[in-house]
Amino acid sequence: MIVAVGSLVAIAKLSSPRFFVLQLQRIEGQGLSLRYARTYIVEGFQTAWNRSTFWAVIVGTTVAGGLSYWVSQRITQPLQKIEQVTKKFAEGELSARLPPSSITELNQLSSSFNRMAVSLEGVEKRRRELIGDLTHELRTPLTVIHGYLEELADRKIEPDSEVYQRLLRETKRLQRLVNDLQELSKAEAGYLPINLQAANLRPLLVTLVERFSDQLLDEGPELRLECPSQIPPVLADIDRTEQILVNLIGNAISYTEIGAITVQVWLEDKRLWIAVKDTGAGITAADLPHVFERFWRSGKAQARNTRGTGIGLAISKRLVELQGGKIEVESEVGVGSIFRFYLPLA
Repeated sequence: MIVAVGSLVAIAKLSSPRFFVLQLQRIEGQGLSLRYARTYIVEGFQTAWNRSTFWAVIVGTTVAGGLSYWVSQRITQPLQKIEQVTKKFAEGELSARLPPSSITELNQLSSSFNRMAVSLEGVEKRRRELIGDLTHELRTPLTVIHGYLEELADRKIEPDSEVYQRLLRETKRLQRLVNDLQELSKAEAGYLPINLQAANLRPLLVTLVERFSDQLLDEGPELRLECPSQIPPVLADIDRTEQILVNLIGNAISYTEIGAITVQVWLEDKRLWIAVKDTGAGITAADLPHVFERFWRSGKAQARNTRGTGIGLAISKRLVELQGGKIEVESEVGVGSIFRFYLPLA
């Protein structure tokens, strides 16, 4: 602003008198004599021009300065707010958010920061939940192992095969928990290797049904497969898909005492759907939203004292998503549950 005003005044100061004299000469050429009054007229013009320029500079500078201050405040105040919020965020206050701004660019920056803040807050929340859940899950087997070892050391119980079997079961439970946690952490972080390729899932389904059928008791549920003889190939990782199916079928067997477990396959909207239906106890409506949460187990599962770690369905959900699919669940207490997922066609 100063350079612009200075340039205006300097150029006008040098050029205006000359242009004014030329204008007077043009007037004299039209027959009007200004020879004796020319000096006074030029001096009067310079005086008027200097005064008008002075006031124009004063008023222009004041207005421009006020506008510049107003504009700078519109910019600096949001920036100061951004600085305050980022300091709070850096100090651990992850709920801090930036307010919207009337300036488009700063508003875009605020939106990006808020999205990042939400993501980091979610990561921190999951980390705390994981630590809490892990502590809770590890406490039970460690307490059992500690109790047995303490009693063995004090010779309160005799070391026999039954005690060793109990200790072995608890150590295996710890091993499964650690392995599942490692698998889940890799899946959630995106580090789990997924080898997508065109695959026909029918041989895998037939093999799994035969394998699990051999484990069922005569008085237990019937396991059957409802799959067309010819199904199109899907884009999937065959090993990870087997892991998903083993978990779903295994859960169905654990919670179904009588009736039937059906593995059903059908084609819909260029997607291959696979469902595992059972006639087990079912899941309450209040518990359904938590089914795919890690370490979550329903009240019935806890009452039955199942040996699961509570991570299997969380891992299955992530594995389905990494293969471009989606998993869903429907259930009704006393009727049974349906876990279904789809994979894209190759």
